[in-house]
Amino acid sequence: MMTKNQINEREQFEMLTIEQLVPQDHLVRKLDAAIDFKFIYPLVEHLYSAVGRPSIDPVVLFKMTFIQYTFGIRSMRQTIKEIETNMAYRWFLGFGFHTEIPHFSTFGKNYERRFQDTDIFEQIFYRILKEIMDCGLLSEDHIFIDSTHVKASANKRKYDKKLVRKETRAYEAKLQEELNIDREENGKKPFPPEKFENDEMKEIKESTTDPESGYYVKDERTKQFAYSFHAATDERGFVLGAIVTPGNVHDSHMLQPLVEKIIEHVGKPVAVAADAAYKTPAIANFLLENQMLPVLPYTRPKTKEGFFRKHEYVYDEYLNAYICPNNQLLKYTTTTKEGYRQYKSNPTVCKNCPFLSQCTENKNHIKLIQRHIWEGYLEEAEHLRHHFEVKEIYAKRKET
Repeated sequence: MMTKNQINEREQFEMLTIEQLVPQDHLVRKLDAAIDFKFIYPLVEHLYSAVGRPSIDPVVLFKMTFIQYTFGIRSMRQTIKEIETNMAYRWFLGFGFHTEIPHFSTFGKNYERRFQDTDIFEQIFYRILKEIMDCGLLSEDHIFIDSTHVKASANKRKYDKKLVRKETRAYEAKLQEELNIDREENGKKPFPPEKFENDEMKEIKESTTDPESGYYVKDERTKQFAYSFHAATDERGFVLGAIVTPGNVHDSHMLQPLVEKIIEHVGKPVAVAADAAYKTPAIANFLLENQMLPVLPYTRPKTKEGFFRKHEYVYDEYLNAYICPNNQLLKYTTTTKEGYRQYKSNPTVCKNCPFLSQCTENKNHIKLIQRHIWEGYLEEAEHLRHHFEVKEIYAKRKET
């Protein structure tokens, strides 16, 4: 039998508290029990004046941010609207039924005037992470690094072309020093400092809507302004550190600063696992020189079908030369400012070689092989890839 509710209880008076309305297993109760947010006061005290009108409680402002990101609310404006009617959110903030919720513009002004361009949010993040560590929940020996692109709220057709300075890579100074040493050891003059500076400009597309984003091109169909979110986690999925960059910054450029941040705040990992985008000589050099195990995947050779692959040319460290499949030498010629040694074959010998068609398409019959000055570290990382322990660590990557 169909029942119709004839009783309207909307105006009924009840004697109750917000405490009674929030379920005991609600996530806000778990957050409140796990984290004592009072530690925020001394972190932000220097950002507030000792005189003037009383401010909004800074803990309330940060708790509002927690609500927004924990419950996946799109914007602070929408978060404020949700707090107005959601008793669990009011309870978490310590508000009563009739407590006035701060206007969203008040939050924006506080952020711009006090917290923007500070590391307050990062300090809060690492303070909470320390509590997790103290509880023995972190497993920081093995860390897993990856990045994802987040589309910016910007029209990809609205941009200005600008000439800007290239971003400085973390290993730039070290590379410049070592490649000049390499040049001198091979009888070449070192590059002057201006040689590196002359090429440091590039043209970019800058969004007129969101200039801090970067123009990201994945393929012909995927072109957009975006941000790159670079993150490191432990094997249990806890985030140990993160860096946000414009979407046109390559993943591999951010591994070193991200790992250095984790070493500073969490501790030095035993192993660092990452995907093929991070398999570069610079990363292998950084990890191995700092006694960290590189856990990197197999990458397919990019040689054209029907041609000899690079590993079929044997590098002779004593001669500083490559030996081709026909047992001829490719001799050292120079070291480029990108850190690559170049080895070239003798065209007089090559033009009559029976393997020429499998070796090069060069009209002058010259085979060129490039070897980075840190290539040895990359070869060591490739050798370690076959170890059982490395395979076991890399298998966990898809679980994080």
